Amino acid sequence: MLTYPMEERGGLPLYEYLYRRIRADILSGALAAGERLPSKRALAEHLHLSVITVEGAYQQLEAEGYVYTRPKRGFFVSSIERAPEAEAPPPPLPAQAAPHWRLDLKSNQVDTGRFPVSTWSRLTRQVLSEGGQALLHPVPHQGLPALRQAIADDLRDYKGMSVSPAQIVVGAGAEYLYLLLAQLLGPDAVFAVEDPGYPKIRQVYGKCGARCCPVPLDRQGLDPAALHASGASVAHLSPSHHYPTGLVTPIGRRQELLRWAGEQSAFIIEDDYDSEFRFSGRPIPTLQSIDRGGRVIYMNTFSQTISPSMRVGFMVLPPRLLARYRRELDFYACTVPALEQHVLARFLAGGYYEQHLARMRKEYRLRRDRVLDAFRASPFAGRISISEQGAGLHFLLRLDTPLSDEALGRRAEALGVRLGFLSEYAAVPNPAHAHTLVVNYAGLDAERLPEAMALLAAVF
Repeated sequence: MLTYPMEERGGLPLYEYLYRRIRADILSGALAAGERLPSKRALAEHLHLSVITVEGAYQQLEAEGYVYTRPKRGFFVSSIERAPEAEAPPPPLPAQAAPHWRLDLKSNQVDTGRFPVSTWSRLTRQVLSEGGQALLHPVPHQGLPALRQAIADDLRDYKGMSVSPAQIVVGAGAEYLYLLLAQLLGPDAVFAVEDPGYPKIRQVYGKCGARCCPVPLDRQGLDPAALHASGASVAHLSPSHHYPTGLVTPIGRRQELLRWAGEQSAFIIEDDYDSEFRFSGRPIPTLQSIDRGGRVIYMNTFSQTISPSMRVGFMVLPPRLLARYRRELDFYACTVPALEQHVLARFLAGGYYEQHLARMRKEYRLRRDRVLDAFRASPFAGRISISEQGAGLHFLLRLDTPLSDEALGRRAEALGVRLGFLSEYAAVPNPAHAHTLVVNYAGLDAERLPEAMALLAAVF
């Protein structure tokens, strides 16, 4: 007779504990194939259980195929293939703690401490109290209409772009939108990407099976001759403020790129990263705003302007691609939670977003000036040259040193300093990129500048 210590079941229901113990005996071979189980009544009396408890365990075993019934004869053990005893698994690797850097100039940091959390909290409470059932309904696949309208209004008022909310697709960050574009533009599309450039662009398109052609930059941005020679049908670029070089593409080159797109029936993906933080002059007009042929796909995110954890991005599709998107990709659900979209829509429509940007432009302008002054007054000032365009949250610093980038990086790491090099952003190695640091300064507070310069002096 089957005997199990029912008092050891812990918090499990009686029938589930009994089912588990019988299943374990079947899997271990203690109960052989074809062996008859005790009747429900007999086992219930033996274990001091109700017949219903035993019946529940037997039914679960039968449902999963561990036992079968014969009319008027009872339950029998099924023939189960038993896997050979496996070797003990290797001990789990210890979790690696993220390194604590004394100075990190590589990470794209933003100052989240100045974000109007109280305003965001108030808007969230409003949405929760007023939204009701709307928050529980599925969001349209292109995003919440109110958010798309607020984005379209913001693009009109601050970037001079005339777009319909119907052209806007909302998604969870830039990488997700890259995935959609790779599928939308098709497996035969050839993507020209800036070299040097943001590595994730190449990585995402490559993982989608798309062919990527790194195209070199000259002093005005993407080299037109190299673009023609690449055979690309899509060009992914950041004309308003290139990362990491900081280049701004002038109007003549922009018109040349638009002519290329029209002549080749190609598309341009305008990745408007970091363009909101321009500290002198008027904002640079977008490429999309001067496109008359419907060849530019505009995209941007809120990760730099609000917070890296704000995984909300959007793209503006030209009409010819919008029809294709709705025909081929409208089965995708929107990947941004409804609550976040409702709150962001109010944050934009209420003018709080532009107020926040105005405050942050002022703060980052002051921070940039202090950082540049600190570098120019540093002990190593005679060995560096700085390249910056009065925009964005980074600049290039070229260092006069006999050390390779790899050796300099190892030396910095030994002192707890994390450096980023222009050569790390290049798909095709180029000696001209050596000894050039990409300095992300947004996380450098004024009180930390003396320590930062001392650490860099030790590294250099």
